[in-house]
Amino acid sequence: MLPYQLKVRTDASRWRIAVMPRQSGKDFLHMEEAVATAMCHAKTDVLVSGPGERQALETLDKAKDWCECYKHPIANITTERESPEALIKAKSIVFPNRSRIIAVPGTPERMRGYCAHTYLTEFDFLEDSFKTFNAFFPSCTNPLKGIKNVRLYSTPMSKAGKLWQLLDRNLLNVPPGTTPDWSCHHLSIHDCIVNGLKLDIEAIRRALDDDEAFAQEYLCEFRDSSNVLLPYDLIKQAESADATESPGAEFFAQRPKGPAFCGIDFGRVHDPTVCWTLEKAGPILWTREVLVLRNMPIPEQWELLQPRLKAAGKVCLDYTGLGIGLGDTAVQKFGEHDPAGHRFGKIEKFTFSPKSKRELFPHLRRAFEAPTTLRVPISVEIREDLHAMQQIVQNGEYDYYAPRTKEGHSDRCTALALAVRAAEMGAGLVMIPHRAGSQTPVARALAERRDRSLAG
Repeated sequence: MLPYQLKVRTDASRWRIAVMPRQSGKDFLHMEEAVATAMCHAKTDVLVSGPGERQALETLDKAKDWCECYKHPIANITTERESPEALIKAKSIVFPNRSRIIAVPGTPERMRGYCAHTYLTEFDFLEDSFKTFNAFFPSCTNPLKGIKNVRLYSTPMSKAGKLWQLLDRNLLNVPPGTTPDWSCHHLSIHDCIVNGLKLDIEAIRRALDDDEAFAQEYLCEFRDSSNVLLPYDLIKQAESADATESPGAEFFAQRPKGPAFCGIDFGRVHDPTVCWTLEKAGPILWTREVLVLRNMPIPEQWELLQPRLKAAGKVCLDYTGLGIGLGDTAVQKFGEHDPAGHRFGKIEKFTFSPKSKRELFPHLRRAFEAPTTLRVPISVEIREDLHAMQQIVQNGEYDYYAPRTKEGHSDRCTALALAVRAAEMGAGLVMIPHRAGSQTPVARALAERRDRSLAG
């Protein structure tokens, strides 16, 4: 471990907080402590969790790495689910000394009731950090089952969360003459570099090209507030075994029975391209395909996307960065949909910006709310991707943000939002133009009609 990691690791306080930058080894150091605790104390439970199933299981993988490092045998690994693709209840590493490291998603109902040492990664990104904290913390205070430690570690997200409240009361604004209850470590990327982390941080800042994201992810500054766009309970009520990720080639070779709509989020290397296809049956939009293309050259992507664009009634595609070239090609072949410019073709070129995202994602949220007009497949990957998208407020401005992982950047969620927008266009609910330029009287009238329809 590097010196800054050792400083946190050797802090033996019962309640401990570590606010640290992205990729600075948070899980690495905390899972070493979790494994050491399980190894050295028989019949001891260690609970590890994160904002969703994916992060909880990735943290458990770090624990398995430490078991291999210490050559500590694992007696068994167990997984509890109601069905193969349902949200995980728990996954456990069981040791010969009958200790366990148990991974669960960081929701109040999943974390309640465990009397265990508790390690929460990316605590500030939980769906509801206050409710989750209140669910698990009392179980850690039972003196009859031994002293239980709590480790909360995270990159910062919001001043409206439990992490900021604890940090403020125990580090930033400690009343004179009082001793903090929590031991707090608040590190920026510069603290880590001074203490041994080898990074060219200026090159990273230039490549990221987003000052607010850099301040949050690397300087560990908190945003004003944040909320999960799609909580698990909303996603669950839209999940259906009749929604499909892959309908087979014949679906696009033959014209879909109902109107079909596509949303395309473009990627190339770091993120995949996702094409989400919806088919309308009555009032319901059914997912028929979630096509994910990874590390695929643009010409090959175009060959796969063409039959989907041909079958769809309307398509809304990402016209940002790499999407510009493909968007122009799609418009040339299928025509542009731009009512403000009096063009009523198939393809809408959607340019992402904070303003345009404020138009896009609230419509996706409404499609999930009761009465749910959307059906999505029962899938771990899709559920976690949808759940990762956050609504944030910084300096009074709304925006939407998803942390980047090895799976992408909530690309499925973005593609679905674009598909829902395409379906609204297909239903005659003409969207407010988000590109620069004033609206014509016709476009204003259409937008007002859309707003009245949505309000009704």
